[in-house]
Amino acid sequence: MDRQTLSSSVSTSHTISPDGLNYKKCNLLKEENRLLDSVLLKEENPFDFFRVFFESIIAGATAGVVVEAALYPIDTVKTRLQAARGGGKVVLKGLYSGLGGNLAGVLPASAIFLGVYEPAKQKLLKALPENLSAFAHLTAGALGGAASSLVRVPTEVVKQRMQTGQFASAPAAVRLIVAKEGFRGLYAGYGSFLLRDLPFDAIQFCIYEQLRIGYKLAAQRDLNDPENAIIGAVAGAITGTVTNPLDVIKTRLMVQGSSKQYKGILDCVGTIMREEGTHAFLKGIGPRVLWIGIGGSIFFGVLEKTKQMLAKKRPENHKSFYLKQE
Repeated sequence: MDRQTLSSSVSTSHTISPDGLNYKKCNLLKEENRLLDSVLLKEENPFDFFRVFFESIIAGATAGVVVEAALYPIDTVKTRLQAARGGGKVVLKGLYSGLGGNLAGVLPASAIFLGVYEPAKQKLLKALPENLSAFAHLTAGALGGAASSLVRVPTEVVKQRMQTGQFASAPAAVRLIVAKEGFRGLYAGYGSFLLRDLPFDAIQFCIYEQLRIGYKLAAQRDLNDPENAIIGAVAGAITGTVTNPLDVIKTRLMVQGSSKQYKGILDCVGTIMREEGTHAFLKGIGPRVLWIGIGGSIFFGVLEKTKQMLAKKRPENHKSFYLKQE
């Protein structure tokens, strides 16, 4: 909106008396400048950060819980396949073991991730040239993953110990892990988790965002719900395939407990290669790609839908709606 448009819109809404013409013109000019400044500086409004953060944590928590509840059995099968050493058999009972405790951790973890990712992404996109948008998405994804790892790692440790039949309930798992291994036991495999999840989060969200940008440019319109879901599935499947070896390492370190079969990431890699061969790093790749592919479809579909619903409830949208009605 330019100054001429603002000036005309403001002047038509005031009645200027002949006696106070100069005074009124001065006031109108001040009003015009105030309105213009508010329009030009709208994007820099400090409250925008809190709005983006608030909407992101709600959307992230919603999407994370829906995906985890829907696809938990596939994740359980994947974990048991990866944890099985040599020719160990995979038990297909109790596929929902640990779901309740896991949801209690997934909700805040997903909220934290999106609460960091979205504001960081928007700030980076504004600060960087347009041709570096992929770098902005990669960086924001890694930052979100690092922040949420403080909640995600203990949640993952408890979940995987329950999935492999070590504990019957989440409270019992937390209590016994702390008793036997100390508080550090809840962060078992933390390094391998970051090694897997920082690249995973960065790559998945970068692929998703870049595919959306390309699709929008090609279609010359916003994406609909099925299109968001399909792009999310593609991003998830690609990322799940690429990071599967890292996921195997992370699983082995997290489920070993106090037995300490592996001394660390390098020892874990060396032991697996020596005892089982390199093909062991592909264990669970089928369920993982299926789980993350479908999960990406649901997660990003729910995420975008929730963001749209929250956007419609913003005060400025209600205001514009009522203005249109008049």
